[in-house]
Amino acid sequence: MPTEIEKTIQMIRRLGVVRPADLESRGLSRHHLYRLVRKGEVERRARGIYVARGHSYSINHSLVQVAKKVPQGVVCLLSALRFHELTTQLPAEVWIALSGKARQPRLDHPRLQILRFSGEALTKGIEVHRIERVDVCIYSAAKTVADCFKFRNKIGIDVAVEALRDFTRRHRGGAADLSRFARICRVTRVMQPYLDSIT
Repeated sequence: MPTEIEKTIQMIRRLGVVRPADLESRGLSRHHLYRLVRKGEVERRARGIYVARGHSYSINHSLVQVAKKVPQGVVCLLSALRFHELTTQLPAEVWIALSGKARQPRLDHPRLQILRFSGEALTKGIEVHRIERVDVCIYSAAKTVADCFKFRNKIGIDVAVEALRDFTRRHRGGAADLSRFARICRVTRVMQPYLDSIT
């Protein structure tokens, strides 16, 4: 029979990235987690975020950390563009969308750029990607391009146009999706001249 501490390390390896609450919800004590940290079997990645020693990190590890700490957030704009390989930008923060009523998250690392979305602009176009054994909510490529035009004053029109150009090159059959999300984000008239010049 495995001991409680052995069960704890097995669970951490199975889950990939954990919070103490993840272990407690499975009947395991957070004290075993802290003992494993002291022994060097588990590493603390940020406040309340832990991985087993030898964890296999992806280039999207910061998105995983945010998904664990802010599960109601959706990765958006520059971070979503980067995930979908639609930009040359390297954002220093993780960009997430939250509803207007959601509590302001407190994270020491990574830094967050938070935008408030509502209605269909918040709920439509969400994809769930499995990264490091964690489900991460990210807006689809087409939704992200539409969002970039909606928030062009925040990220720059040049970034939005670059994303649109890359999207049309990579997703040849994506015009209908792009059009649908442009309507949802109310940017059809703004996007159309750029789309005409590209196609």
